Amino acid sequence: MTDVEEITALLSTFFDAFVSGDDISAQMDALRAVMLPNALVVKTCGSPATYSVEEFIAPREAILTDGTLTDFREWPATGRLDIFGDIAQWFGSYRKTGVQEGTGFTGAGMKSVQFVRTDEGWRIAAAVWDDERAAVSLNQYTEKTWPA
Repeated sequence: MTDVEEITALLSTFFDAFVSGDDISAQMDALRAVMLPNALVVKTCGSPATYSVEEFIAPREAILTDGTLTDFREWPATGRLDIFGDIAQWFGSYRKTGVQEGTGFTGAGMKSVQFVRTDEGWRIAAAVWDDERAAVSLNQYTEKTWPA
């Protein structure tokens, strides 16, 4: 398997972990397996919050299994993968849809996922995201080359 194929599979596992279904526990175990044990997850969405792997997974597993969040899925829409030696990153947009507490919703945002090559293969080292909201739109995104 090439580096691109392996990293793409990890990214798919990351997004697939939060798809509503019958075997959420197995999806969460798969997510744990593709992340470094001390990986960092950061949600910005106006006010940054940081999570360990377990702090990130636990509340999401709960709402996917207790009926709070149903018919949910999230998927990468567009993105860019950069690889250099033993580090890589994916930066891209994502979409999501579901029903939360009986109300349907859709959403979108941007994620950045960092990967490192380990003795066991590529693993997710960090993930950060920001959701679209009134003050932040995907239409505002502009790719910039550095240095300008």
